[in-house]
Parts: sequence; C-alpha cells; structure tokens
Amino acid sequence: MMVFFFALYSLLFDYRLFKKVLFFAFLFFTFGSYNFNMTGTTFSTFLAEIAHDRIFVIDASIEKSHYMPIDLSETNTDLKHFDITCATAWQEYISSTLSSQNKQVAYGGYLEQRSIYSRSDYFNTQQPESERNIHLGVDLWIAAGTSVLAAFNGEIHSFQDNTNYGDYGPTIILKHRINTVTFYTLYGHLSRESLVSLKVGDRVKAGDCIAVLGDAAVNGNYAPHLHFQVILDLQEKRGDYPGVTCTRDLEFYKNNCPDPTIILGLGK
Repeated sequence: MMVFFFALYSLLFDYRLFKKVLFFAFLFFTFGSYNFNMTGTTFSTFLAEIAHDRIFVIDASIEKSHYMPIDLSETNTDLKHFDITCATAWQEYISSTLSSQNKQVAYGGYLEQRSIYSRSDYFNTQQPESERNIHLGVDLWIAAGTSVLAAFNGEIHSFQDNTNYGDYGPTIILKHRINTVTFYTLYGHLSRESLVSLKVGDRVKAGDCIAVLGDAAVNGNYAPHLHFQVILDLQEKRGDYPGVTCTRDLEFYKNNCPDPTIILGLGK
C-alpha cells in the first residue's frame, strides 16, 4: 500500500513540476523578447544587480582609484575662462585638472546641462524646450589612442561614423542579453580605424578591446574622450542614438538610458 501512495505522489509531483515548466516556458517565449515591459526603474535595478567594480570600458590597467569626477555643466564658472568652442582649450583644461589631482581619467556628465552644445546647429533650435543640451551618457576623458573595452559579453549590433559637427564621430553599438534582458551599450568618439574591420554580428567578450579613442579631427571636435551610454530600447536605430536630449524629452530618455556609472562602480 505504501508503495502505491508513493508512486501516486511521484506522479502528482512530476505533473505539478511539468505544469510549472510549461508556465515559465510560456512566459519566456511570450514576453522574453520584450524585457517583461521593463521600466526605467527596474532597468536601473537590473543594471545595479549585474554591476561590479571590475567592469571597465577603457584601458583596464588604469585602476578606478586614478579616476576623478569632473563637472562640465554650464554652472561651472571655470568654463568661462577659456573658449569652449575650441577642442584644444578643452584638452588643456581637462589635462590641467587631472594633473592638479594626480589622476589619469576624468569622468562624469550624466544629465549635465552643458553649454558646449550651443556651438553646433546640430543641437540647437529656436525653441528653448527643444534645444538639446542635456547629456545622457558618461564621458571618460583620457588621451586619444586609449583602448576602449566591451562592458559585457555581446555582439556588434551596428557601427557608423557620425560626422555632424559636435556629433559622436565613429561609434559602435553592442547588443547584450543577460538573464533574458536585452539591452545595448554605445561607445562614441572613437578613431576611424576602429570601424574598419568590424562586422555586424561578431561576438565580443567583456573586456575585449573593440576600439581606440579618436582625436578632435575625427571625434566631433572634442578633447579626446569616450562617450559611454546604456540603452534599453534602441528604437530600431543603427550606429547612432541620441546622446544629448532636451528638457521636453528628458523623462523618456532618463528611463531608457539610466546612469552608466551604476555599472562602472563610479560615484557621481
């Protein structure tokens, strides 16, 4: 009799397990490609969960103790003392700031409102609410030629040389899928040589060198730096995605492009 009840229990247990497997399979195939309707808050939480202090997007031999935050917003009065339309002047200012603190990398910029974009018609309109001057990524300021690294395992989604004045210049977008969540990372202001041998769909591993930084002649006329941005919904764009927004559209982009310092282990 006990053997009979044990066999019956096993069948019921297996049936319940089978139903659970079917249920989760249904969820995955129905919603998996849609990131379970992930919101900006849940995406930020997800990024925080997969973050660790060994994620690097530039030369990993430079420890993060050699990074320092820098404020390039329009409220920084230091910026009134040099020509902000001149890439050389920017480079001198950033180099001087790094040297004074004995650091190698300056970083910052997420949601900074910056006056530098006023130099380019690409960002300007006649209407203040639609003028794009709010930065959506994090900038890491360091010399041209510095290696640029993939933040996560993934694949080459797209790449393009964005040649508008003040734009990204050469840009790479990687596609990632982690724990059923699909998202993208963008790397801007690269060298043109970095795009030559790329192929869409090529696999990359976290920490792989995918590019090197370009100089002002090719990077949109900026002091050398990496623009790094995390994007949930790429909105079918290829090789480009807005890295600067306006007040009118800020709420959408804040949710779609959370603070990249979350995954880099950097404070603001």
